[in-house]
Amino acid sequence: MARNDELRRAMSAAGFTAADLAERCDVDAKTVERWVSRGRVPHPRSRVRAAEVLSKDVSMLWPDIIRRAAKLGTDRELVGMYPRRADLPRSIFREAIGRADSRLWFGGYTSYFVWLEVPDGAAVLAAKAKAGADVRFLLGDPDSPVTAERDRLEATPLTLATRIAMTRAEIGKVDAGVPVRLSDRHIAMSVWIFDDEAVVATHIGAGLGQDSVTLHLRRAQDGGVFDRYVEHFESLWSDGRPAEPQG
Repeated sequence: MARNDELRRAMSAAGFTAADLAERCDVDAKTVERWVSRGRVPHPRSRVRAAEVLSKDVSMLWPDIIRRAAKLGTDRELVGMYPRRADLPRSIFREAIGRADSRLWFGGYTSYFVWLEVPDGAAVLAAKAKAGADVRFLLGDPDSPVTAERDRLEATPLTLATRIAMTRAEIGKVDAGVPVRLSDRHIAMSVWIFDDEAVVATHIGAGLGQDSVTLHLRRAQDGGVFDRYVEHFESLWSDGRPAEPQG
């Protein structure tokens, strides 16, 4: 393996010998020498400790570890990343919903935009649900103080409670027993899951949902990023409050 010149330079700048760094990291001096001369990668605890001692970021001293952990590339789970949800191609939601046949989980606080971007959305979901797909909506709690505070920050005429009500009205057209639960725990991050595809949007500051940094994921492995977001949705769903039927 190639030598780690970044680590060597950081040690030199700090005036550290291999023995000095080894003592601070509670490892053998020969171990530190191998980190430098052979490019050996320390155990996570030692990496963090060495970076702290040298006042450097772990990502600077061992960038390959960070790149591998990020799981990027065509064989990984990150399909695309967008500065804003508004930059997400409109076709992604339509096509993902169209392909899904086992689960369609909507974890947006309002999921209001879905009805604008998916033609005949209620009819499409009704057909999916009647064919046996697991269709469910986790919406924001319109009566929560968290929702009220977010409305204050967004300061738009079309409030969150109004958008939630509009989505519930659309769900009412599905007429296939689609369950709805309410929560305020996903106010800052929305997750939509369609079989093995997912869209994740993370709110930034006081921006609207369309301003959220957005990821498009596709499952490629057990225990990967996709599975972690599935676990996140399931946890919120488990704790969510079943919505009262709308009269």
